[in-house]
Amino acid sequence: MAIPTPPTKIETSPNITSKRGERYFLEGPKSRGSEAMTLWRVIREFFHGFRTLHFVGPCVTVFGSARFKEDHRYYKLGRDVGEAIVNLGFTVMTGGGPGVMEAANRGAKDAGGRSIGCNITLPFEQLPNPYLDKMLQFRYFFVRKVMLIKYSYAFVVLPGGVGTMDELFEALTLIQTGKISNFPVVLMGQDYYAPLIAFFDDMLKAGTISEGDLRLFMITDSVEEAMAHIEQHAIKKFGLQRAPALQRRWWLWER
Repeated sequence: MAIPTPPTKIETSPNITSKRGERYFLEGPKSRGSEAMTLWRVIREFFHGFRTLHFVGPCVTVFGSARFKEDHRYYKLGRDVGEAIVNLGFTVMTGGGPGVMEAANRGAKDAGGRSIGCNITLPFEQLPNPYLDKMLQFRYFFVRKVMLIKYSYAFVVLPGGVGTMDELFEALTLIQTGKISNFPVVLMGQDYYAPLIAFFDDMLKAGTISEGDLRLFMITDSVEEAMAHIEQHAIKKFGLQRAPALQRRWWLWER
């Protein structure tokens, strides 16, 4: 098997080499100077993300565990999902790491489409996968989550752990509260997510969510059903085009 080439464009956050990151920031009040420097680093990271992702086109973000290996059925499912998303005309965006993220990016590359990764710097380093056309490396989790949502018109959630649940509920909360449009959210892995669906039913019975909230997502094991749902509720609903209509400005050094 041929060894995949590294990302054609690696965009490193200007904050990666900073010794004081998110943990330091979240430990409580610091000096006014330190807080000002943190604010500056956050702004730089947002600016870097906006500038880099401005022309990637409409995306579908795929969430899922970093722990599944190449021979796992969920890795194979992720690869099929990535390929199918590209065939719909979208760019595939993931967290840029291994497992399901790698699988979706790999499927996108197999189909000749765009493959984007927003990786995160962790104490136990999460290395970016090799199937990326463009890779951004972030220090701040909350900045990264904004990027994974800001450029996407649908979200596909494969089996995953705490991080995947965080991303799923972030998307659902933003849709539920009207902070983003009612973009389609597709859970894939009916057996895996059966306890979660039962918990949603318990929340409905307890009155902590409404019946309409259960319609904010669909669950399926079928790639075809997932893509039909995205086509109906993203492409047709929002009138998306295959290519971004944005124009690059030479005086902003946009290439």
